[in-house]
Amino acid sequence: MDFIQILDIIGTIAFAISGALAALSKKLDAFGVIIIAFVTAAGGGTLRDILLGVSPVSWMTNMNLVYTILICVIVTFIFSKRLLKLRKTLFLFDSVGIGIYTVVGLEMGLIAGLHPIICVTLGCISACFGGVIRDILVNEIPVIFRKNIYATACIAGGSVYFILLRFNVPENIIFIASGVSVIMIRILAVHFKWQLPRPYLEEDDEKTQF
Repeated sequence: MDFIQILDIIGTIAFAISGALAALSKKLDAFGVIIIAFVTAAGGGTLRDILLGVSPVSWMTNMNLVYTILICVIVTFIFSKRLLKLRKTLFLFDSVGIGIYTVVGLEMGLIAGLHPIICVTLGCISACFGGVIRDILVNEIPVIFRKNIYATACIAGGSVYFILLRFNVPENIIFIASGVSVIMIRILAVHFKWQLPRPYLEEDDEKTQF
């Protein structure tokens, strides 16, 4: 098992638990929890593989990913009460997931010989799309649309990846540094309430206009 596959499994664990917790918080039944966990963990990678022309998509040929998701669901069920009491648990698993999946998407883009900008885009798709599906299915506005630093963190991590690559930094260090960059930017953005400029007036301002 190479380093990319290890990262992929770690990212799958993080997103599967994230999805399972989101489903449990909405009081879905066991089948619903499994579905939400699965689409959260595999959704971004599925779209990435489709765009790259990978057929069949990776999770269909790698049962380890399927087993990993199911095990994560079982573990989340067992420790659900403890996990749901920790408000930041879902956020932390989600942040780890986007950091790892950004790097995996980038690397797959490079293997396919794509332009760096397209590789960064693939990294964002891998990291964010599963969460988009999760939020839609549990009747929430996707985080990527509510907290712009979510996707921006992936772009920043992708930029770190290519900067380090240009300076011939060892591959494993690039993977770790890029993933950690995404995670830290996401955590700091939430902690300090960083947001990108909004293209509309605040509610109070709108009321004063009419």
